Amino acid sequence: MSKSKKPATTDAVEILHRRYYEGCPERLAALEEARANDSVARKIAALRVKAGMTQRQLAKLVGTTLSVICRLENAEYEGHSLAMLNRIAAALNQRVEICFVQARERVQHA
Repeated sequence: MSKSKKPATTDAVEILHRRYYEGCPERLAALEEARANDSVARKIAALRVKAGMTQRQLAKLVGTTLSVICRLENAEYEGHSLAMLNRIAAALNQRVEICFVQARERVQHA
């Protein structure tokens, strides 16, 4: 049985996906985790900026330190706790929602 060839592409993202992620579930899982961490970090920063607050002001409102807020807004940080996210959400007049999605639908190419 011959393997069907994919059509040629000049799309750099598609080329990288095929070369480094396709057929590598561990890499795809790591990519998805990195995307989730980045999404949380960006959301916290965006909400804080929208509220017109500095990291120091948000830290004081949440009852934590500037370094904690700085770390939470770092896309590489992996330790977001639901308790802390709820505290930040409450301080910014928001609420946290969690959505579960089937893995096969969420793991897409880069």
